[in-house]
Amino acid sequence: MYIKNRTKGTRVADQVRLADTFWQRLKGLLGTKLLPLGHGLIIKPCSSVHTFGMGYPIDVLFVDGNHCIVKIVDNMFPSKMSMATRSQYVVELPAGTARKTECSIGDILAFQ
Repeated sequence: MYIKNRTKGTRVADQVRLADTFWQRLKGLLGTKLLPLGHGLIIKPCSSVHTFGMGYPIDVLFVDGNHCIVKIVDNMFPSKMSMATRSQYVVELPAGTARKTECSIGDILAFQ
């Protein structure tokens, strides 16, 4: 599966996996050494994330039920927390990806 920013026409991530069970969501990216460029993780449902126990920063897109980005956290370092109450799911990406792919609040995402 890949993610495209329909609003900007950019490809956000080429290889994305879905964490939609309790255990997959609980684990998230914990235990990984890095998130390679072009990869991502969708956590659904989700309105808050943390990076406790991680060794690298990530970008986080908070997305509502209409696939609209409602909040972006660039370069979220380890041991941080963030939330967006309107978020239905999040997309975790390598640090710098949101800026590189020109993601903005209000953009609509699509999955293929």
